[in-house]
Amino acid sequence: MATRSELRARARATLGGLFQTNWLLVIAATLVVSAILSASSFVFVGPLILGGPLIVGLYGFLLAMVRNKDNTPEFGTVFSGFSKGFADNLLTYLLMMVFTALWSLLFVIPGIVKYISYSMAPFIRNDHPEYTATQAIDESRRMMNGHKMEYFLLQLSFIGWMIVGSLCCGIGTLWVSAYMYTANAHFYNQLKAAEEPIILETPDLNA
Repeated sequence: MATRSELRARARATLGGLFQTNWLLVIAATLVVSAILSASSFVFVGPLILGGPLIVGLYGFLLAMVRNKDNTPEFGTVFSGFSKGFADNLLTYLLMMVFTALWSLLFVIPGIVKYISYSMAPFIRNDHPEYTATQAIDESRRMMNGHKMEYFLLQLSFIGWMIVGSLCCGIGTLWVSAYMYTANAHFYNQLKAAEEPIILETPDLNA
């Protein structure tokens, strides 16, 4: 398994320079998803209905980018969660939120642990659209068995960058968020690659 620094290096190699196309595209994708979810919050169930398809689509966009850094994915991939398995994408997100909330009723830490256990489900929905929501969540739990602390520490490694980014009127956090999402996609990719062959392009970290 790659270390946290190696995963961050792969993410930087995928994104390129701070103002290069891939970085700006991931920022745009995350902004679009956030804007739609924020706008839909005026209707109580809006984020619950749109969250799953949008998150699955965003993760699919990230996977397409990290698996072939030379071909920029179509921006429309961000909305693919609506056209490919909408109902299961919606249900996957709902079950993730419900299960996490129920575990959080016990204490905060069990809720965090369970959220991490379910975190790969939107990625899995992209690679296995035939899976039901519960199958995607169960597969995420299985994949994250023994890797939850690695994922947790990877997220923690971005806190310092988030603090620095927030000092620039919050604008810098856009770049940090894109960086973190891309590193998470590489994290999932290495878990999957360890179990079954997939077509990957290893980023040139010296480029």
